[in-house]
Amino acid sequence: MLDNLKKYRIILASASPRRRELLAGLDVDFVARTLPDVDESFPAELQGGDIPLYISKKKADAYRSVMADDELVITADTIVWLDGAALGKPVDEVEARRMLRAMSGKAHSVFTGVTITTKEEQCCFVAQSDVVFAELTDDEIEYYVQKYRPMDKAGSYGVQEWIGYIGITGINGSYFNVMGLPVQKLYSVLKNFGFK
Repeated sequence: MLDNLKKYRIILASASPRRRELLAGLDVDFVARTLPDVDESFPAELQGGDIPLYISKKKADAYRSVMADDELVITADTIVWLDGAALGKPVDEVEARRMLRAMSGKAHSVFTGVTITTKEEQCCFVAQSDVVFAELTDDEIEYYVQKYRPMDKAGSYGVQEWIGYIGITGINGSYFNVMGLPVQKLYSVLKNFGFK
């Protein structure tokens, strides 16, 4: 599959073990590589899916100067969008608890922006999944934060972990997008890449 990509060395520009696992699930040969200190700030006026799309492009631009001619780089960024505000990765346990309390009993959206870049071409897309949480008790939140240490996850939770098992009542959209990489959409875009 994806014979159109055989001329490229595919680079997943991510330190996320979940993204690595998901891309591997597409049976794509790739290597993971990260650059230190890529700026992930964004303009304050950006809303919803425009934020991770902007950041994924920014990450791609950081790779452009160090890319080999035969490399295809995949960059991605995921945010949780709740009540008109972006929730990224928590800075500490206090913020992780605050985020989970804010999502308790509510719906939120998970947006992932993905950018695919070669020396000749670049394409970008954003995926949205809507997630509904049951009411979470303070004890459940505390248990999750202490045991699972979700500081590396947007919105302080992993859908594939305990909190997802006991807390998520519904998802409209890609489950894998909530994990951090919308693999069905990525596969579809990769399948058509390079045919312009």
